[in-house]
Amino acid sequence: MKQSQPFTFSPGVIGYPVIFVLVIWIVFWFEIRFGFDFNNFGVRPGKVEGLRGVIFSPFIHSGIKHLFNNTIPLFVLSMALFYFYRKISWQVLFLGLLSSGLLTWLIGREANHIGASGIIYVLASFLFFKGVFSRHYRLIALSLIVVFLYGGMLWYVTPIDPEISWEGHLSGLISGFFLSLIYRKNIAKPPKYEWEKPEYREEEDDFMKHFDENGNFIEDPEPEELKYTYHYKYSNQEKEGDKDF
Repeated sequence: MKQSQPFTFSPGVIGYPVIFVLVIWIVFWFEIRFGFDFNNFGVRPGKVEGLRGVIFSPFIHSGIKHLFNNTIPLFVLSMALFYFYRKISWQVLFLGLLSSGLLTWLIGREANHIGASGIIYVLASFLFFKGVFSRHYRLIALSLIVVFLYGGMLWYVTPIDPEISWEGHLSGLISGFFLSLIYRKNIAKPPKYEWEKPEYREEEDDFMKHFDENGNFIEDPEPEELKYTYHYKYSNQEKEGDKDF
């Protein structure tokens, strides 16, 4: 039975991130085209109506610069999520959306917190810590790539800019960390080689037949049946030869 590969490419690996990016761009276009302002649908800490921002805020952006800065990280990190963690990807996204939004509502200052940066921090945090906990060489490499590309985002979980929702960033970072702990046991196992399987028999391995018991290479090993046939014929010829003499 063929072993399923833990990392396989599917249309959703690119398709879903493209949809996410298109939705936030369409929402922004709709605001500009028809003169709407959806900022009031962001997370408003301490206000009951501000809870609606837990769902809506990732799709709302204050300007083209804000939107552009979130587009590429959202696409890259969500694509990595769907490729390396496809079985739990939707759970991570949904729980990350809720937990980061609720935490922002609890700890945030009185303002409308909008933008997809909270989800971006969830993804970056989850991908990094999950790779470290997994000890899988590919996932650890992914963690290092995340640090290399987006390690600078760590500065923005502190109040260095009053116009940036550092509370949303911090909430995403914390949420991603705890999600990596919750799904710590959901680790993709690398495929085993033939010699690592319990049913492996060295004497039946075609490659190992090219080596004798001392480790010397045999260019063209003869099957046991041919060896036996050759030995039998050779012995009979010797016996017949003895008779002739």
